[in-house]
Amino acid sequence: MQIKNRQQFLLMLTIAALGLFVAVNFIFAPLQDWWSARATHLRQLRTKVADGNNLLKRESGIRSHWADMQANALPANTSSAEQQVLSAFTSWSRSSGAEITGIMPQWKNDATNYSTLDCRVEAAGDLGALSQFLYYVERGPTALKIDSVELSGHDATGQQLTLALQINGLALLNKK
Repeated sequence: MQIKNRQQFLLMLTIAALGLFVAVNFIFAPLQDWWSARATHLRQLRTKVADGNNLLKRESGIRSHWADMQANALPANTSSAEQQVLSAFTSWSRSSGAEITGIMPQWKNDATNYSTLDCRVEAAGDLGALSQFLYYVERGPTALKIDSVELSGHDATGQQLTLALQINGLALLNKK
C-alpha cells in the first residue's frame, strides 16, 4: 500500500471511529435511556389504570363498607357516645358472664373530622367468660378497636382471671 492511500485509509478509519464514538455516546445511549424510562413510565401507568379499574369494579362494596363504618361509628356527642359504649360493655358482660370491674374513658381530638375514645376496660371471670366477652367486643357492630390485651390470674389454679383491654372507639364529627 502506498503512503498516501494508507494515510487516507487511517484518516477515514479515524473519522469512522470518531463518528461511531459520537453516535454511541451521544445519540444511542440517550435514546436508549429515554426509551427505557418511557417503558417504565408506561408500565407504571398501566398498573395505575389496572388498579383504578379494580377499584371501579369494587366500588359498590367499598361504598357499602364505608356506609356501614359511618353508621356504626360513635356519635359526635361525647356523652351519648360514652353512654353507647358503656351500654355495649354492659350487654356484652351480661351475655358472656364476665364482670366488669373498671372502665376509664378518655377522649382525644387529634383531627377536625374525627375524635377517638380511648378506653381501658377491666373485666374479671373465668377463661370461658373472658374469651366470650373478648369475642363480643371484637365482633360487635360498634366502631371499636382493641389495641392491647392483658390477662392475669388471681388464684393458684388459674380459675379467677382479670382481663385488661385498651380499646379505641371512632367518632366521626362530619358524617357525609
